[in-house]
Amino acid sequence: MRKTTTGYAEVNGARLYYETAGSGLPLVMIHAGIADCRMWDHEFDAFACSHRVLRYDMRGYGKSLPVAGAFNLQDDLTTLLETLEIPAPAILMGCSMGGGLAIDYALDKPDKTSALILVGSGPAGLELEAEEPVALFAQSEAAFQAGELDRVAELDMRIWFDGMGRRPEDVDVEARRKAYEMARLVTEHELKDLGEHTRESSGKAAVERLHELTMPVLVVVGENDLPYLRLAAEFMVERLPNATKVLIPNAGHLPNMEHPGLFAATLVQFLAEA
Repeated sequence: MRKTTTGYAEVNGARLYYETAGSGLPLVMIHAGIADCRMWDHEFDAFACSHRVLRYDMRGYGKSLPVAGAFNLQDDLTTLLETLEIPAPAILMGCSMGGGLAIDYALDKPDKTSALILVGSGPAGLELEAEEPVALFAQSEAAFQAGELDRVAELDMRIWFDGMGRRPEDVDVEARRKAYEMARLVTEHELKDLGEHTRESSGKAAVERLHELTMPVLVVVGENDLPYLRLAAEFMVERLPNATKVLIPNAGHLPNMEHPGLFAATLVQFLAEA
């Protein structure tokens, strides 16, 4: 078994939990906004044999507690990589919000980014007309305002994990349970109402700068993810100079958790060609 180093890094006033293992070209894993670094359990273990893998909990997620004050996720990522002395360039793999963060980082530091893997993601500033589960979103907001942690987590699963056209009984029970636990902890941290994320801007939004990302990009989306994100995948692959799109069948917003073998095989092929 490969040695895994775990710990907390002091980053811009917060303590970020991280795990790292393996050696070789760095592969940085950035979780979704409804999860934490545990969503990458399979990938962290699978790719430690060929890469120096790093996963971490963003502030306010998982084991990284929220703290008062303004912060920027891109600054946190930059400082974390410097603190842990992760060599550049690195491959950045992000899901959902994590994918958006990976895009922002790569636009700011293209020389430090060798490839991008974007899962269920979209660039900042992208506006698309798409169907969405309006009623479920409204129920989730009401449950959040009422402080009903279990209710919010279950609605998150219906929206994001089950996805469009599937019921709870249609998905893997154990994977859904794990995703539920992560989503519940996200809401628990959010209800503390600490910290204010401020997004940096260099003038143009990321959606207008996709042509600048000339490194290899893998765009992955679940067949049952929200229509907006399926359209976002199409939008990005048409505008990124060196992009490949993969649709994971029978999967929602966290396709790697539902089909870890297929997801890993997709990554292996992309990384071999990148």
